[in-house]
Amino acid sequence: MADYPTSFGKEDLLKCARGELFGPGNAQLPAPPMLMMDRITEISGDGGAHGKGHVIAEFDITPDLWFFDCHFPGNPIMPGCLGLDGLWQLTGFNLGWRGWQGRGYALGVGEVKLTGMVRPDRKMLTYKIDFTKAVQTRRLTMGVADGIVEADGEVIYQVKDMKVALSES
Repeated sequence: MADYPTSFGKEDLLKCARGELFGPGNAQLPAPPMLMMDRITEISGDGGAHGKGHVIAEFDITPDLWFFDCHFPGNPIMPGCLGLDGLWQLTGFNLGWRGWQGRGYALGVGEVKLTGMVRPDRKMLTYKIDFTKAVQTRRLTMGVADGIVEADGEVIYQVKDMKVALSES
């Protein structure tokens, strides 16, 4: 494991988006407004339900978030794909946090269940990711994880077998 902290504030996440946290050419988070978290409260390479790593992060919900005005006018809901993207973002962040090299990209997800909505009256999303596999070989750097998104403590999204890879090309 690289020698990084096990929690990160907003300024740290913005440094990652600028390519300053893990170094040039390595895992980056997207910049706002696509950055889908405000802080990472826990991260590990050997914790979680399967002992292969985990991430817990939070995203503050406010009525003025950019997506509420356009999805949908008069019936504002956070697009479910943004919650999924937040899970992918954090999965890739964990690979960079491990010190593994390359730029991150999503490969897919096995199963997605959306059972609730994020409306402007919600206060906070909590992302919880548990790795089922983390592989680094000469040819492949990849994480496979399950995740949930909670809105104010209620599970609203569940995913299985998210895949994120790092590539140096």
